[in-house]
Amino acid sequence: MISPQRITRVAGYGMTQAADAYVYRPTSVEEIRSVFEEARASGRKVTLRGAGRSYGDGNIGAESLLIDITRMNRILAWDSASGIIDCESGVTIENLWRYCLEDGYWPPVVTGTMYPTLGGALGMNVHGKNNYCQGTIGEHVVDMDVLFPTGELKTLTNEDDLFYAVISSAGLLGVITRVKLKMHRVASGNLDVWAEAAKNWDEQFALFEKYEHDADYMVSWVDCFSKGAKAGRGQFHGAWYKQREDLGSRVASNQDLPALILGIFPKSVLWRELKLFCNRPGMRLLNAAKQFASSTIGNNKMHDQSLVAFSFLLDYVPDWRRAYEPGGFIQYQTFVPKEHAKAVFAQQIRLQQEYNLESFLGVLKRHRPDRFFFSHAVDGYSLALDFKVTEKNKAKLWELAHKMNDLTLKNGGRFYFAKDSTLRPEDAEQYLGDALHKFRVFKSEYDPEGLLSSELARRLKLS
Repeated sequence: MISPQRITRVAGYGMTQAADAYVYRPTSVEEIRSVFEEARASGRKVTLRGAGRSYGDGNIGAESLLIDITRMNRILAWDSASGIIDCESGVTIENLWRYCLEDGYWPPVVTGTMYPTLGGALGMNVHGKNNYCQGTIGEHVVDMDVLFPTGELKTLTNEDDLFYAVISSAGLLGVITRVKLKMHRVASGNLDVWAEAAKNWDEQFALFEKYEHDADYMVSWVDCFSKGAKAGRGQFHGAWYKQREDLGSRVASNQDLPALILGIFPKSVLWRELKLFCNRPGMRLLNAAKQFASSTIGNNKMHDQSLVAFSFLLDYVPDWRRAYEPGGFIQYQTFVPKEHAKAVFAQQIRLQQEYNLESFLGVLKRHRPDRFFFSHAVDGYSLALDFKVTEKNKAKLWELAHKMNDLTLKNGGRFYFAKDSTLRPEDAEQYLGDALHKFRVFKSEYDPEGLLSSELARRLKLS
């Protein structure tokens, strides 16, 4: 008998979608097995959830038994000679760097926030600002244990086809319970970071091409309100690991993000101030101010920055997403081959401006393809966009997103389940192609009852 005391309202990180579920927080493989048994007995589905950092509906399931893995967070073994860490899947990116940095190691791939669990990160196969040279998080897994709804526990490596299906499967094949990951050796807790303003789309892409064979990380901010000759303007950042010969024996530095701005104002209340600007006029002003600062005092300069400060910008302002309340926001990200990316992104921005629904934030990154079944990566670029959602604009925003989907698909582009809220079933079928068929074959073998599901899976008819 499922206890009604387990009923909890859970939401995607963008706060636009939520559902009531029966939440379980297991601490062992056996406890996860018991959840599957309870699902069979009750005739309900099972949904997997890590730290809840996927923006849309990939980690929620209405009236499902929801497995929250965050209590399975033990470090099982750490070898500082090889840089291989063995841990449970509820370990977070923050846990990894805090545990390993003093020994001279950093996670090989990190997201814009340090709080996702390793299991959730692998379920969506996350990427970072170094995707073009280091790939996705899945490419650095030595081996992992996966518990399937059938009760079978398998250890998988990159020699197994099933490895490439489970990683990126959005939690629809099995529960990743243990991960052995190869960490990245670093000489310092700081990076050398270069900032350079771009006046338009041409300069943006020229900067990525200039540094892609040299920099360890690349990312660029894009002003989505700019038009005409200034369309695509923004600021590029390239970053390099420091070399040991320049540092002596110093490795770690203070990595904690400051709690105060200018040493005076607490950041914990800054989201309230941001809320005043969380509208088209306010964000147009903030983007213009950022562009002015980027092209003047912040232009053509190299500076030291900690790995944490450079990597986790989304953690800099606590509760920043609350500025989008009450309707929340969607993050829309498309991945387009390099020969079409500039034209597609420029057209996407023009469409937003025609709809008077400009993204409040634009982020451009460089990528490379990989073997994972539900891969979002291409030999090209991605543009991530944040859109405020209101009751008044929601239908119009989804219409805009569908037009941008069509434009992306027409040019051989792909999408990212961790960010998605607007894809249609036919969109997923078109870009996943044969990989979706292969996934369904594995699904029929390892989850024959179709126990694992989510609102994303239902929306896109993935299984």
